[in-house]
Formats: sequence, C-alpha cells, structure tokens
Amino acid sequence: MFRFEDPIYLWLLVLIPILALIRFISYRNQKKRLRKFGEPALLKALMPDVSRFRPSVKFWILEGALALLVLMLARPQMGTKISQEKRVGIETIICMDISNSMRAEDIVPSRLDRSKMMIENLVDHFSNDKIGLIVFAGDAFVQLPITSDYVSAKMFLSSIDPSMMATQGTDIGRAIDMAMHSFTPEEGIGRAIIVITDGENHEGGAVEAAAAAKDAGMRVYVLGVGSSKGAPIPIPGTGDYMKDNTGNTVMSALNEQMCKELAQAGGGAYIHVENNSAAQEQLDNELDKLSKKETTATLYSEFDEQFQAFGLLALLLLILEICILDRRNPLLKNISLFGKKKRTAAMLLLLLAATTASAQMTDRQYIRQGNKQFRSGDYANAEVSYRKAIEKNAKNPQAAFNLGNALMAQKKDSAAVEQFEGAARLETNSLRKAQAYHNMGVICQTHKMYGEAIEAYKNALRLNPKDDETRYNLVLCKHQKQKQDQQQQNQQGGDDDKKQDDKQKDQQQPDQQKDKQDDKQQKEQPKPQMSKDNAEQLLNAAIQNEKQTQEKLKQQQQQPQRRNIQKNW
Repeated sequence: MFRFEDPIYLWLLVLIPILALIRFISYRNQKKRLRKFGEPALLKALMPDVSRFRPSVKFWILEGALALLVLMLARPQMGTKISQEKRVGIETIICMDISNSMRAEDIVPSRLDRSKMMIENLVDHFSNDKIGLIVFAGDAFVQLPITSDYVSAKMFLSSIDPSMMATQGTDIGRAIDMAMHSFTPEEGIGRAIIVITDGENHEGGAVEAAAAAKDAGMRVYVLGVGSSKGAPIPIPGTGDYMKDNTGNTVMSALNEQMCKELAQAGGGAYIHVENNSAAQEQLDNELDKLSKKETTATLYSEFDEQFQAFGLLALLLLILEICILDRRNPLLKNISLFGKKKRTAAMLLLLLAATTASAQMTDRQYIRQGNKQFRSGDYANAEVSYRKAIEKNAKNPQAAFNLGNALMAQKKDSAAVEQFEGAARLETNSLRKAQAYHNMGVICQTHKMYGEAIEAYKNALRLNPKDDETRYNLVLCKHQKQKQDQQQQNQQGGDDDKKQDDKQKDQQQPDQQKDKQDDKQQKEQPKPQMSKDNAEQLLNAAIQNEKQTQEKLKQQQQQPQRRNIQKNW
C-alpha cells in the first residue's frame, strides 16, 4: 500500500507550474530586450561564451529537485512491513455458539450480537495477548487461527452468522476439543478457552471435554448468554418464530446449571451475561489471573519510509545544477553538450539518470523475492512481497495468484479466494486462469461449500479440459454435495447419524491443493500429472465406497437409533 504520511505538503507542488510560467515570461522579455541591441545572429557572434540552453537546463533541474523535496516532505510510505515483537501475554481461544437459538432477543439486541460486542471489547482490552476464534453449532470449525492480529479478529467477527453452519444444534464438547488443539506449542503460557453459549447442549460430552482441557493445563470459562425464562427464536426476514415438530413456538432458555458444571469441570468460572458491563469486567479480571509469558508476535501495522530515495535524488540534481555553469568554459569550448544536435541526447541521458537513481524494486522483482520466501516456507514474508508487487502493478495476475497461494498456506482462505478471483479476471493465459479456479474449488470444498466448489471446478475444466485432478475433485465434490443434501433431509425427518456422516466426510478431502506458482517466476518442481486411467480408478473406488456407505446407512436406519435429535436450534 502506497501512501503519504503528511499529504498536506503536496499542495506545494503548485509552485512548479507557477515558477515555470514566470520563467517563460522572463525568457520572452529577455529576447525582446536583446533584439533592441541588434540582430540575433550578430549578437550570438559577439557573445560566443553565452550558452543558449544551459540556463534552461539548470532551471528544469531545479524544478525537478523542488518537486522531489516536496514529495520528501510529504513522507511517502510503501508496503506493509513485518515486524517481530516480543510480547508478554496469554493465549485465548473463544468458542462462540452460533446456533439458531443465539438469535433470541432476551438479551439486547440479541444473544448473538451481544456476544459479538463482548468479544470486540475483549479484543480492545488485549494488548500483548494472542486470540483465536472457533464457531460452533452442531459442528465446529476454526474461524480464525490463534494470532496477534486484532484487526483480522474483528474483521472475521463481523461476518459470523448462524447461516454459516449447515449442521444446527449445539455441540459444546466438539468445540472445546477443537480449541484444545488450536493453541501454539509454547509451554508455560496461560491458556484460556472462553465458551460463549446459551447452554442448550444437544450432543453431550461437554463436561468431559472441559475436564480434559483442565488436565491439559487450560482453563475453561463459560459465558452464559440469555435468560432462564426463555425467549422465542425469530426467523430472519419473516417476522415469525421457530416452531418444533409439533407446531409449538420454541422457547429457548439459558441452561445455567449446565454452564456452571462446565466451568467447574474446566477449572474456570461461570459468568452470566446481562444487559450491562459487569460480565465484561469479571471476565477481564479472571483472565488477568492467568500466567503470562514472553511470546513472539508478527505485526503488519508499520510502513516502510521511502523519503530517502526522493531526498537522495534531489541532492544529486542539486549537485548537477551547481556543476553546470551559465557560460561555456573556455577550456572546454570545443565540447558542446548543449548544441542543437546534442541537446536531445543530453536531455535523454539526464532523464535516464534520474529514472535510474529513483528506481525501486519492480513488481517482477517483488514476485521473485516472494517466490523465494514461499519456497522456503516463509509464507508471511511472501505475502508481504506479493502485496508490494500488487501495489507496484495492480494488474499483474501472477502477483494476485501467488498472493492467493501464500494466504492459502496460512489458512487465510477467505482472503485467498478473493485473490484467486482477481487473478482469474486479470489472467489471459487459460491454463493459469484454470489453476486459479482450481484452487478456489479446493478452498470451497474444504469448507464444505460444495455448490461453489462445483462451479469453480467447472470453470477450471472449461479452460483446461485435460486436468484430471480437477475432474476427479469435481466428481468427489458432486458426491459430497449429494450426501450433504441427503443429510439435511435426514435431519428434517429425524434420522440423523452425525458421527457416521462426519467420518465419511473426513475420508473425502480434496485430492490436493494446487499451489502452482508461475513457471517463469517460481521454479517449482513439476508435479506428476494424473493419468486418465488413474483418475478413473480413483473415481471407481470412490463410487464403490459410496455404495458401501449407502448400504450401511440403510442397515442402520432399520435398526433402533441410539440417538434421535430433532432440534435444529
């Protein structure tokens, strides 16, 4: 990102055309006065040491130096600079319940919005701590890996909504278990798991998971959101409320007893969230009791100062202006740098020197630098290099594609998809454009967004029909989409066996992530292409596995169910 820290000084650039106008008027008046003395040709012969072009060259050099000094005063800054800082703090993973019951409005403005406000205030309170975010309902996934980037935390927080979860319900145990495995491997640092929920645990196993977290050296704090009296759950955009299978309006109430048991098993504290700031203050006090340790944090909030290059170039121009005399040197009178035949060449050389002196790294150089960092596994610095390349040339598709790969490697999937979309729009090479669509499909498939993944794979195959990896992933994704639709139908009919479905979903992951860098910029080792026979074999195996799975599901449906969940809130 390029910016001026003090752009107010740019108004001084108005002096450049004003001085040029004054110079032009002065030059015309001078010529008029000289004509009064005689013919121009005679006057030129009488003044052999007077140069016609030197004063103009000196003037424009001074104009250029003035412009550079003004730009230097405005403090140009470019790019985001990574800085490693030592911080003393704790690590906190927030498990946020985003089931439909969190839409209830017994807490103003709603349970969900109140929870978001609490997390945002908690992030504002942090200064040297790391934070991560997990969202859960009937399933759970990491929304934000543990980080010190509070700006990203707030950005991800704003996009959270119950519609993100295809599987509704409330599985607190799964969220706590995922949080336990989301901390950094550092030892001796205080770790807190903050569960924000209304306590309607439909799955069980939450108390056991909290006890396991305590045994692992973590503390589980439970923030109970809602009232014990209960409140209806509004359906967005309809003005109506959710109803159960019998047609009665669902009244979602806070299960304080379960929340207290959970906090006690996790060695933390239970905090009831009401329409005041008492819960926020109590949570801050509890977190302050945890042991703190020095950690290394990567920050992206600083900018590289670029005024040095402008100042150096201005100094060189001033020195050059001093070295050029108004009159010709008698000792060098036979050498004419500013004659009619050579003035154009001299101006071109001057312009070339100025361009060379002020040249910085081009977008191609930043891409090569980022490729080296990417190959060495330094994805954070590679991201910065690619962003600087985009700042240099926003229409460079290689920079956008490689930035998407760097973000993808850091699990910043939403930002990676945005970069791949930009690369696909800018790219003219059909093969590289197909790679961008393929990676978009991999990300969507990983997050179980099968409809979007199918469209991305189809776009990739239209551009590169010979890509067997994309074709194989497309077929797998279609099977996963069918299974997801069938699962939703089973949930509506009261026949949901989530553990079996999760096991099947885990067995079908995308074939591989295609982190293909441009061959000219990033010399990666060529991947062995999948032959059509191999693709067909894998596809047949997947279909056979699917048939066996369907037969097992039919057999289980004929047997008595161990669990029959009919709640989708």
